[in-house]
Amino acid sequence: MTDSTPKSASRGERRSGFQVGRIFGFPLRLSASWVFMALFITWWYGEGLGRALELTGPARYLAGLGFVACLLLSVLLHELGHALTARHYGIGVKGITLDLLGGYTEFDHDSPRPGVELATALAGPVVSALVGVGSVIAAVLLPSGTVPHQIAFQLALCNIIVAVYNALPGWPLDGGRALRAVVWGAKGDRDAGLLVAGWSGRVVAVLTALLAAVLYLTGWYEWFGLIFGLFVAFSIWQGAAGAVMTARVRRRYPLVDPVRLARPLFVVPTGTSLAEAARRAAEAGHTAPVLGVADPEGRLIALVVPAAAAAVPEQRRPWVTVETVARGIGAVATIPSGARGADVIKLLRGDPATPYLVVDGEDVVGVLTIMDVVQVLDPAALKAAR
Repeated sequence: MTDSTPKSASRGERRSGFQVGRIFGFPLRLSASWVFMALFITWWYGEGLGRALELTGPARYLAGLGFVACLLLSVLLHELGHALTARHYGIGVKGITLDLLGGYTEFDHDSPRPGVELATALAGPVVSALVGVGSVIAAVLLPSGTVPHQIAFQLALCNIIVAVYNALPGWPLDGGRALRAVVWGAKGDRDAGLLVAGWSGRVVAVLTALLAAVLYLTGWYEWFGLIFGLFVAFSIWQGAAGAVMTARVRRRYPLVDPVRLARPLFVVPTGTSLAEAARRAAEAGHTAPVLGVADPEGRLIALVVPAAAAAVPEQRRPWVTVETVARGIGAVATIPSGARGADVIKLLRGDPATPYLVVDGEDVVGVLTIMDVVQVLDPAALKAAR
């Protein structure tokens, strides 16, 4: 699996685990979940191989550790396929992380065009397929009934399954990114591709859960296989649902107009109580203004934080002055009135209640908060939060 979401996006930094070095210049990290899985596989595979080949003592666990090392290498090669292809096309790579479900590669930004997206997405499954074929050849050449033969056979099986499954057309699998690229190329709309890939990912998740249940009920899976299969299905469903939501939100980006969304700014002199400021604003015809604080010369010096003002009990508002719940104007970030869509969203950071001044040159147009933008991008989420 790969992750092409820029780290400045709303998801934030995805990085986890600890860095163990660099490979081809890419930071390489191992997550705690992968370490846990490696220990479990060492024990589980060692026990099974020990019974099959009649290994005793530490030999069975050394064999399990050898299999884990080969598995680690094959997953790393898969992710290097993505990373090196991305580098070839000029896309920066933040690093490679190996985790419970295999691994992921983090990119600086999305692919610039559909062909690059398609090539980067399919590079991983192609590498896994090549490793699988190489392992098949090794299993044929190695003496049967030996530890190397068994490891090669299992490695071939794992890599072929990874190549085929990861190529399925459902987000967040590599095949989902490939599907997004195809739809993007056909319709000229990246977000339409993401929406299709997200819905397809939900189908893949449901089929994965059903397949795991069938294999368990027919005796092909033990309890561990069932649990792991359901966990994979759940993870894919979450990723697919996130893709659908992201695509829907991005389609509403053109509606993010800071001038239209900005709330009016009503300025009162320093020393004015919250109750008096609200009375004056209502008298002036402002229904939901953001309060500004002016010095004796009439210059705007602070901005009342709406959440802080709302937290003041009704009975205390005649005694609490506006500057006590205000933020100095020098600490208030600004948004140009000409910014639109994604450019506005990039400027919004921190507390959802933090006010931003929408400015046209030196003139203040109004005040905007993150929640004002959320109400446009995802009204249902805002209603649920309330």
